[in-house]
Amino acid sequence: MHVGVQLPQNEIGADPGAIRELAQGIAGLGYHHVGVLDHVLGADRSVYGDREYLPYDSDSVIHEPLVLFGYLAACAPELHLLTAILVLPQRQTALVAKQLAEVDILSSGKVRVGVGVGWNDVEYDALGMSFKTRGRRIEEQVGLLRRLWTEPVVSFEGEFDSMHAVAINPPPVQRPIPIWFGGSIERARRRAAVLGDGLVMQWPLPARPLESDWPAKIEQMRQWRREAGLPGDVGLEARLIADLDSSPEEWRRTAEEWRELGVSHLSVRTLRLGLETVEDHLERFALASEALAGMLEP
Repeated sequence: MHVGVQLPQNEIGADPGAIRELAQGIAGLGYHHVGVLDHVLGADRSVYGDREYLPYDSDSVIHEPLVLFGYLAACAPELHLLTAILVLPQRQTALVAKQLAEVDILSSGKVRVGVGVGWNDVEYDALGMSFKTRGRRIEEQVGLLRRLWTEPVVSFEGEFDSMHAVAINPPPVQRPIPIWFGGSIERARRRAAVLGDGLVMQWPLPARPLESDWPAKIEQMRQWRREAGLPGDVGLEARLIADLDSSPEEWRRTAEEWRELGVSHLSVRTLRLGLETVEDHLERFALASEALAGMLEP
């Protein structure tokens, strides 16, 4: 099982030196990958206070993930890079293909792109994209991205994208770059199994995976993949909250249960735990790496 971390970017702020120190510290602890979330714009709570779900707002520090990946590839070239999660339907497909191909080159083929439909209609409106058609759009985009990364010249006429005799050059190292879907609801799990290479599980996640409904959900995903005639198993990435309300021994037990279920990747999360400095986060990541000794794969 590959163990990485979710970058606590909102807590560490916009200082490039702090980002570099954190990335190099994460790599030095032996972690495999770093996940970075995506929000282009934050909504003002005083205007959108009626929204039931607004975890990030105009005061949140959210770095642009694909630009940040170029920096991380130079600062900590050992780390694999994961978008967790890129809101794909609000972005131009061809531009995303080009950006990810470039990052894949800069990182020597260490990019894995997690995609999702998002939840913030405010962002969609500001970016000139339809919130209502995001599900159909992402399904079309995934196939087009793979073609742009693998074919020398692409022509395509779809519901949302149209292009004639065009190419991404230089192409990525990985052909194609792995595409994982983010989410936990049935529709996201089905897309991950049938259209994607894996699932990046979202909240809420159980502390005791074997005692939850996730064993049945995972088997259902594998069944969907078999029925679609697709080769190989579906990749699975879970998350582990490094919260001191639980002991490091409990962290390890949770990680071992996820591994028993066939989870291929795990991300340690320190977001929203009251940790304020790079040193605080690295100390917690170090505690987690000690707890998970022997489980961290390069």
